[in-house]
Amino acid sequence: MADPGGEVLAASYDLLMFDLDGVVYLEGHAVDHAARSIADSRRAGARIAFITNNAARTPEQVAEHLRDLGVDAVADDVVTSSQAAARVLLDRYHRGARVAVLGAEGLVEAVRNAGLEPMPVDADDVVAIVSGYAPQVRWKTIMRASVVIRNGLPWVATNTDPTLPTADGPAPGHGTLVKMISGFAGVSPQVAGKPERPLFDETLRRVGGERPLMVGDSLHTDTAGAHKAETDSLLVMTGVTGLSELVAAPPEQRPTWVADDLRALGRPGCTASRHDGRWTAGGWSATLHDGHLTVEGSGGSDGWWAAVTGAAWAHLDETGETADVSHLSAPDRAGSAG
Repeated sequence: MADPGGEVLAASYDLLMFDLDGVVYLEGHAVDHAARSIADSRRAGARIAFITNNAARTPEQVAEHLRDLGVDAVADDVVTSSQAAARVLLDRYHRGARVAVLGAEGLVEAVRNAGLEPMPVDADDVVAIVSGYAPQVRWKTIMRASVVIRNGLPWVATNTDPTLPTADGPAPGHGTLVKMISGFAGVSPQVAGKPERPLFDETLRRVGGERPLMVGDSLHTDTAGAHKAETDSLLVMTGVTGLSELVAAPPEQRPTWVADDLRALGRPGCTASRHDGRWTAGGWSATLHDGHLTVEGSGGSDGWWAAVTGAAWAHLDETGETADVSHLSAPDRAGSAG
């Protein structure tokens, strides 16, 4: 864990890796405070990378979307699971190798830009197949891909996200297709996107940095991936994770820092300390009685999150039981600490 020593988080790390959906934007709109916090982080000297499991869009398309939302971004700031998958293939084979692509424009471009030759799924003399989210793919193409994978063709998948967000709510993501093909073929792919390590390694290779911080909203992809990549993480509560899920997180999914939103990058990190069964941080004190977590005090929400998670995770580790937090709400959200 990095020791900010009074420095704001954005100055304590030299690379900030931002997840997109739920962190920078949500349902097509910028998350409150995101654009300004990212701009302030750049001014603090941090490199900025936007990393995404979305394999359908190209980096330029992602950057253009970010600019439309007021976030300064160019294609070189964006690293996708398609690029990470192409790197996995390039490292395994060689430049010019023919790779069958079951995916959209973003994946085809990434394979080509890596120096590989993207081919249709039914092409002969390919060394491997790579798959990614592709809403226009036809069923006969999926059938062909499933058969060649069952017959032994090496398979790399950009990601295994089970869902993706839509205006009508969550819809099946590429992980649903991966599960189906795996069940039919009896094999599992090598995965390039979060929570696996290749996407993090590709980001460091492209953007640089020695002290990275993963900034995300998901315990299962962002925070778990940070653990696998051996980096610190900041979980922001603007996306898919709720308090009850957070306090039940196993050690391999626990973030280094927790905050309401990206404004936390402009403040020092807040950690909790334990004394006589009481966890304190930033003016807040958290205790447990018969599994019921109580919070007292006042202060900023960073301290509240630190005290609550410190107490809840210790209780989970020591008893195997999840703390009851159903009565709690973060102070900046509802004006009450419980």
